[in-house]
Amino acid sequence: MQVQRSAMAGVAVLETDRHGDARGSFARWFCENELADVLGGSVIRQINHSHSAQMGTVRGLHFQYSPYAEKKIVRCLVGRVFDVVVDLRAGSATFLQWQAVELSADNHKALLIPEGCAHGFQTLTDDVQLLYLHTAPYTPEAESAVAYNDPCINIAWPLAVSVVSDRDKQHAHLPVDFPGITL
Repeated sequence: MQVQRSAMAGVAVLETDRHGDARGSFARWFCENELADVLGGSVIRQINHSHSAQMGTVRGLHFQYSPYAEKKIVRCLVGRVFDVVVDLRAGSATFLQWQAVELSADNHKALLIPEGCAHGFQTLTDDVQLLYLHTAPYTPEAESAVAYNDPCINIAWPLAVSVVSDRDKQHAHLPVDFPGITL
């Protein structure tokens, strides 16, 4: 497993080596020892799976406030996604900037999203499945989100947006004087 750190503090792309033979292939998707540096003492507390049926679907931009702020490792099991992390951390050098990585079943990459950052994605194919590893349990009272089309962030989604949940459509835009998240 190779860890490629991003210019956005705490964000990393995890590349997995696949080893194949006549039977098929094998890959390590998670190793606490190999990821100890980027996890910074955090441990995986919850694992989730999502399925999105239609190409162009957007989910997000979700995050949790302290004390339930979480790191996430997101991996695409089936299909392809444009996976986005948005820096909402107060005082960060990349505050309100976003970064995207294509995750796919074929490229074997995963994205590590740090605490204080929002996460969302757009499906680039039909029938996409994602696996999420979280360092904190889902906590409804700590949950929050930013609108996927917030002009303060201005994400350049690669496709026309075809499906957004009613819940995600209701997320507010950031106020002009948004101070950021304090961890």
